[in-house]
Amino acid sequence: MMPGPFELIIILVIVLLIFGGKRLKNIGGDLGGAIKGFKKSMKESSETKIEDKEEIIESKVVKEEEETK
Repeated sequence: MMPGPFELIIILVIVLLIFGGKRLKNIGGDLGGAIKGFKKSMKESSETKIEDKEEIIESKVVKEEEETK
């Protein structure tokens, strides 16, 4: 069951009393930086995969003719 708006306000007040406004701001900034870093690494990973595909050389399988004796 989801808490209602009144319960959310009470939870917010308790969190502010425990951590303080400045500390919450720092936590929010750190969390935002971590999310940006994660997205950046995911983007770099997908670009690396694309570059690897360009290095693939096409080839054919050629059957060797059997020598008959």
